[in-house]
Amino acid sequence: MRNRKLLWWIVGAVVVVLLGGGGIALAVSNKPAHTEPQAAPSSSPPPSASASPEPTVVQSPGADITGPLDLVLLGVDTRVSVADWEPHSDTIMLLHVEPGLKKAYLYSLPRDLRVKMPAFPKAGFGGGTYKLTEAMGRGSRVPGTKKHSVKQGYELLTKTLTAYTGIKQFQAGAILNFGGLDKLVNELGGIDMVVDQKVKSHHRKPDGSLRPLKPGGGDYLGPQAVYQPGKRHFVGWQAIDYARQRYGLPDGDYDRTRHQRQLVRAILDKALAQGLAESPDKLDKVIGALGDALVYVGGRRPLEYAYALRSLEPSALTLVGLPGNGVGSGGSYLGEQLTAEGKGFLQAAAKGQIAPYLAKHPKLINK
Repeated sequence: MRNRKLLWWIVGAVVVVLLGGGGIALAVSNKPAHTEPQAAPSSSPPPSASASPEPTVVQSPGADITGPLDLVLLGVDTRVSVADWEPHSDTIMLLHVEPGLKKAYLYSLPRDLRVKMPAFPKAGFGGGTYKLTEAMGRGSRVPGTKKHSVKQGYELLTKTLTAYTGIKQFQAGAILNFGGLDKLVNELGGIDMVVDQKVKSHHRKPDGSLRPLKPGGGDYLGPQAVYQPGKRHFVGWQAIDYARQRYGLPDGDYDRTRHQRQLVRAILDKALAQGLAESPDKLDKVIGALGDALVYVGGRRPLEYAYALRSLEPSALTLVGLPGNGVGSGGSYLGEQLTAEGKGFLQAAAKGQIAPYLAKHPKLINK
């Protein structure tokens, strides 16, 4: 059982919401998560040898979490590490775990989705209709300063998600920049992915170095890294670069979010294949690679969610793609909107009816 819990601590850390980080820290230190309280001194005589003391039952942390759960994973611009840089959520993934915590669905929302944002006084924001990617930045602003609060931005983003999806509460979330994912993949020794379409990098040269900006801006110069269809082994920069691309792809950001969900699955597969549950030292190193790249937000400790998700099998994680199309006005691009089928999925998610909805709309499942 200890190895199985360790296994899902790494699953929680590497996949979706990366919730297992705190649990791993406890596990690899060989310190018990719970200790028996010492009895207070008493003047009463000790019980007779024939007396049988009643056993003390200590509930494991997170044992009371039974689901359903709705969790958030945000990938933010790498420049979030720059002082005073306003963060933007380029990747928005949601994980729905069904009651019983043995089946889950991972789906994405377009970064440019047009949504109504509620007023958010903490940031001096009056509300309005904007692209979903802007919620993090607008909510992060600290009035009267040039500073930004990522957790504050997360708060406005989740309020916006609730208003749009109908999902009343998101129990926890993780915010990770792309530099953190790069390090994580390298610590795993690279990952294997099946590239499903030819992808040209907008940002990197074939050797991994950055392409220089075109004079005057607007584009990049020089040779491009190219990812051909087929099974490929990627090191950190390649995996992240491949999953970031949207320009030049037939379906733009919809192709990109599909590749990002595939990246999550590939990281999970590699973590499990390495048997990290049997190697606490390596496990600790993998999680340590994330460093400041990870911000956890939740009302319960990461350890509790890690324990709660211990029985979730990798094969029970279904990847879902939500279709959408562009929205414009007067010839100008304003953003994206989901189709009726995509909106129907969100309504089903809010009602806890994903499985029957997908049975009627099987094309939404990423094979």
